[in-house]
Amino acid sequence: MALRIALIGSRGRMGQAITAAAHESGAVISAAIDAGDDVAAGIAQSDVVIDFSSHKITAEIIRLAAAGRKPLVIGTTGHPADEKKHLLAAAAQMPCVWSGNYSVGVNLLFALTRRAASVLGSDYDAEVVEMHHRFKKDAPSGTAARLLEIILEERKLTAEALRHGREGITGERTSTEVGIHALRGGDVVGDHTVMFAALGERLELTHKASDRGIFARGSIRAAHWIIGRPDGVYDMQDVLGLR
Repeated sequence: MALRIALIGSRGRMGQAITAAAHESGAVISAAIDAGDDVAAGIAQSDVVIDFSSHKITAEIIRLAAAGRKPLVIGTTGHPADEKKHLLAAAAQMPCVWSGNYSVGVNLLFALTRRAASVLGSDYDAEVVEMHHRFKKDAPSGTAARLLEIILEERKLTAEALRHGREGITGERTSTEVGIHALRGGDVVGDHTVMFAALGERLELTHKASDRGIFARGSIRAAHWIIGRPDGVYDMQDVLGLR
């Protein structure tokens, strides 16, 4: 029997890409849900929920999915850190995949960034640069935010170490700061570069996306994978066996 998906945010750019990817995989969009639709009814007639809508309604989506005991795949970004902490706790009531990026290549980038950050000491300055299309509403991107989390975790730093761009007389760069720079323009699907720069050499890890289909196909893969899993929050590292 084909996997039945309740897709939240079906009319958006990602929603349309996920719909196409679902058809390619043999899954069906049993409920295409957007503002004004009956979310609970759509979830009830599906096997799994995929949410690529707005961070403003994530809490409600989690509540309804938990009430219906439906596995959940979340790709929405832009949640404030303190709010996301509570949302993750709520999402753990059911099987849930939550990732800022569902691309296979990007998730390999996450793994490589962790390895590089663990091997290269504080004499290698870490900076993250991301670029997206002019229509993106949040910054930094969810992918960039995860890359920063990985670097901070490996270097045992807190979010206070982050420097969101630089302006004016900032003084010399310290060994404990981690820079993040968000560029916006045109129709760029998503570019991310992690840079480790030392005196005499520089290592750059870069991923460039040219088609939203890579994220859509990853979310469908996650939707198939999450069925039957124990309650808890997973990410694409788990789905791909990169943990």
